[in-house]
Amino acid sequence: MTSVEKVEKKEKNILKSGLKLSFLTLLSRILGVIREATKARFLGTSAYADAFGIAFMIPNLLRRLFAENSISVAFVPTFKGYLQKLTGAENTPEEAERRKEAQEFINATFTLITFLTTCVVLLGIVFTPLIVRLFYAGETVSMIGETSILTRIMFPYLLVISIAAFFQGVLNTLKIFSPSGFTPVLFNLCVIAGTYILSNFMENPARAMSCGVMVGGCIQALFQLPFVLKTGWKVSFTGIKNAFTNPGTRRVVALVVPTIIGMASYQLNDLVSSALANWVGEGILSSLQYSLRLQELILGVFAVTIGTIILPDLSGFAKEKKWEEYNAMLITALKVIAMICIPITFYSLITGRQIICLVYKSNRFDDTSVALTMQAFQMHIIGLFFIAVNRVLSPAFYAQEKPKLPTYAGLISFGVNIILAFVLSFSLKGRGIALALTISSFVNMAALFIFLKGLKTTDTKKVALSTVFYSLKMVVFSAIASVPCYFLHPVLVEKFAHLGRFLGNGIPILITAAVFFVSGVACLIISKDSVAMIIIRKFKRR
Repeated sequence: MTSVEKVEKKEKNILKSGLKLSFLTLLSRILGVIREATKARFLGTSAYADAFGIAFMIPNLLRRLFAENSISVAFVPTFKGYLQKLTGAENTPEEAERRKEAQEFINATFTLITFLTTCVVLLGIVFTPLIVRLFYAGETVSMIGETSILTRIMFPYLLVISIAAFFQGVLNTLKIFSPSGFTPVLFNLCVIAGTYILSNFMENPARAMSCGVMVGGCIQALFQLPFVLKTGWKVSFTGIKNAFTNPGTRRVVALVVPTIIGMASYQLNDLVSSALANWVGEGILSSLQYSLRLQELILGVFAVTIGTIILPDLSGFAKEKKWEEYNAMLITALKVIAMICIPITFYSLITGRQIICLVYKSNRFDDTSVALTMQAFQMHIIGLFFIAVNRVLSPAFYAQEKPKLPTYAGLISFGVNIILAFVLSFSLKGRGIALALTISSFVNMAALFIFLKGLKTTDTKKVALSTVFYSLKMVVFSAIASVPCYFLHPVLVEKFAHLGRFLGNGIPILITAAVFFVSGVACLIISKDSVAMIIIRKFKRR
């Protein structure tokens, strides 16, 4: 097989795996939006909505530090190394010894994660009132007590979701993506059902939603366990000393520590932004979260999916020093991100208000809530492409076990965001905080491309130029596709306004989306776009 054929095969594999996982992720993200719509129905942009947002954000922030974006990126390359030692040694005493070492590594990592997160949960529950107080100032201090209750209900979520992330790391290393892709669907269903069922039996809907979060987290972990056991690998506890001294876990910790610092800077962006939002005024924090949920719908379906899929392969290519395939996969992933995120950004800027009304507007989510969320959404959606690129570029560093470089990028981004959020929040309020996040995401992306030069095995110039030129191409195509939608959209909104929330907003969105899609696809076909041609050939073969 020639190098060109190998590259095409890998490109097809990315698209094939991406389509499978994207479907599950799309379903979970749609349910995530429905979950937020449920929150909007019961809580709107009230003080209780802000309280729930703060309470859920605290364990969720720690989850991202210790689970998804730290343990996963450290565990996957390390476990991949153990698996590669098994190849070529089937049914030999050497294989049995290496398999035993891999099993000990799994047990040690599982024990370490469980022990550390349990300690953090216990400390968090004890010090919750002090932590929550950081988010309140002035007249809003009356909600500290309720926010503390909600936080204590949801803090154990950190433990169960960290275990779920560990199971996901095992499965993803073995290139089994579907079970982990389905668990967020179960989580969102639990939160939605819990809110509707328990609201009549609890003091307020925020507590009902918090209980749904805990049940959903437990199910996420339990659902994946049978799939892990089916692979032949066991999951059990070992001694705490063994957990800390195992060579594999020590390697994981060495990778995790700088990763946590980098991720901490990113998550502290959310923390500081949320505190500023709550100080600026009631409803600002919840409006930012409603806006980010819409943005994450797209990020989760495409950027996170592609990042998850390419990490094991990038790690494998790096271990085997197959740098041509490594660079080709990275370039293809970045092009796919540009082809998806840039057009969606243009379309969302045109139809954003109708999207927000369709998804959220209901009992407690009135015109004021719509206006607050729209202000944030316009600024957030501009940064969609930058954040997506960051999610895809980071695995390139982790695959080569170079976590310090994205850490530095994260610290730079953190500094930019904190300064801008503080300055802009006074004059632009929620819009300023959202704009600060977008600008800092661009800075993070630029820093990652600069630091990519530090990976001598990566063809930085080719990766950067390919991404820039392809992105500019997508900007031009998106602008062309936007023209008919820009003039058609207000006409459709006025024509169908009398049909109510769902049809009045849904019909204009569907029609303009169809027009935009057809126009964009036409541009891709006429230009014989390479990524589009791969997708077309794939569907023709089916």
